Amino acid sequence: MEFGRVDTNEIAQVDFTLPPDGEQTEKTLKGKAVADPKFFVGCAKWGRKEWVNLIYPPKTKEKDFLGEYVKHFNSIELNAVFYGIPKEEQILKWKEMADQRDDFLFCPKFSRAITHIKRLNNAQAETDLYLKAISAFGDKLGPCFLQLGDNFGPKNFPILKQYLETLPRDFNLFLEVRHEEWFVNAADRKALFSLLADLNIGAAITDASGRRDVLHMELPTPKAFVRFVGNGGKFLDSSDKKRVDEWVVRLKEWLDKGLKEVYFFLHQHDESNTPIIADYTIAQFNKKLGSKLPPIKFINDQGDLFS
Repeated sequence: MEFGRVDTNEIAQVDFTLPPDGEQTEKTLKGKAVADPKFFVGCAKWGRKEWVNLIYPPKTKEKDFLGEYVKHFNSIELNAVFYGIPKEEQILKWKEMADQRDDFLFCPKFSRAITHIKRLNNAQAETDLYLKAISAFGDKLGPCFLQLGDNFGPKNFPILKQYLETLPRDFNLFLEVRHEEWFVNAADRKALFSLLADLNIGAAITDASGRRDVLHMELPTPKAFVRFVGNGGKFLDSSDKKRVDEWVVRLKEWLDKGLKEVYFFLHQHDESNTPIIADYTIAQFNKKLGSKLPPIKFINDQGDLFS
């Protein structure tokens, strides 16, 4: 992931402190801890050759990567469908490979034809095609993820509102906005997250080094969808793990106030060691949040090289 990337020599100057909860979060979370909150931890893609001999067995072929990925994670932030809506037979193949795990969920990103090319204008045909395609995931379909481009700002609010209102009301969806003005103007910010709350749509929160404004900490629904972008390499221990630790503290506060579901997706600018930070995240979730997620199974304990 390139979004929010800064030069390596600038990372040490970034303030990674999580900001206070937003106004909408305080309105949404007013209850008590639920008995059995759900936890999903995963990555953005499974097709990483670097993971062979790390979490994929030696000589694993690319066509078998998903089958191996499912053995370690219970979810995937499915970015592949952003570039083109796959045919139903392709989705059925993916679903079949994931059927080995009962709790596995695909969280497919909306197609760029809808969000970046049509920019939500007159995109009903493309939306219908997307919704029909992802329905093939069946019980493996998790929340979907609609990401708007950097140039889609508050002036487009009427278009956004009209589009979101056309979606099925029971559709499990999270929205990410990136234009800086959504977070600069208090009125625009409030209008956005109030709309999402009214429509029962969640807000994706992206934690990236170079875009701390997108770390808005607003929860329109009692569900958290976090896109954590680590810096990897030498920063795995110096900052990435500490950032995960701070997220654990915040998630515990939200869970105590009624948060029902946690979706936490790990990204790295260099994805080679994403399973390492993911395993650390799972361990901390299990220890401090009671998630009971199975740890990553590394090949020949190679995960210890990064601990």
